[in-house]
Amino acid sequence: MHKPSSTSSSNVDRVVPLVIIAPVRDEADLIRLTLDSMVAQTVKPVEWIIVDDGSQDGTADIVREYAEKYSFIRLVQRPDRGFRKVGGGVVAAFKFGITQIQHQDYEYIAKLDGDMSFGPHYLELMFQQFEQDHKLAAVSGKVFREEDGQKIEEHIIDEHVAGQFKLYRRVAFEEIGGFVEEVLWDGIDVHTARMKGWTTLSFFNNDAVLMHHRLMGSSDKNVYRGRLRWGRGIWFMGYHPLYALASGVFRMREKPFVIGGLLIIAGYIGAAIKGAPRYDNMEFRQHLHSWQLGQIRNLFIKRKS
Repeated sequence: MHKPSSTSSSNVDRVVPLVIIAPVRDEADLIRLTLDSMVAQTVKPVEWIIVDDGSQDGTADIVREYAEKYSFIRLVQRPDRGFRKVGGGVVAAFKFGITQIQHQDYEYIAKLDGDMSFGPHYLELMFQQFEQDHKLAAVSGKVFREEDGQKIEEHIIDEHVAGQFKLYRRVAFEEIGGFVEEVLWDGIDVHTARMKGWTTLSFFNNDAVLMHHRLMGSSDKNVYRGRLRWGRGIWFMGYHPLYALASGVFRMREKPFVIGGLLIIAGYIGAAIKGAPRYDNMEFRQHLHSWQLGQIRNLFIKRKS
């Protein structure tokens, strides 16, 4: 079992039994940030598979450039479907990446976006969390984006794990059945893990900050479309109506201010009116409702106290 030590230069070039899969499409403008962040890590994966999901720009050429220098980086390519398919398309590309893994004795697996950057001790700090909690299924740092020279947090609760860089213990990942090919895959997986007795965590540390170089939900056409899709996604996932409303209100304080939260609520209500499909795991949905109503109760208790 890998046992990480405290942050120090002694960990330089240490390799851990981690496979990272990065589904990417048309990320030529940003992917060097991700590549440079990974090759600078004090703790490196045994294998990093970058799945080019039909890019029409120079993404593949940039990855090849790095793969020639770093043996742990590999490029695999899928045929172009003709468009960017968020959610389910990302997970489909990730699953294809799993079929390409060469180091089958890995103990950890991660999904990483191609528009992120992070400090050199990021992975080292993640593995420290795994060592401290043997029931920890998945972990990430907190996500920020730069705006007008300031770091703006993309808020997620501590029990959630950032979908942009989701690092899993393999045994937990396999126990939950991997990712679901739907928009809210990165919520379904976390709640499934917790339902099965695992813990999940995102935490703040200056050396564990994930910088997102694109506004969350804006990769497909525009952020307004992304917020509507988010609302339809939480309907599919099985959100309780009260929690869906609370989530929309909470997101009103983020860009696009007010309207973004309203669009989330509209997407949810629109999917409900149409009778759109929902995640067909009733045990999961009951667990989710219980957790969400508990969160709302706790919020009221805190405000009263």
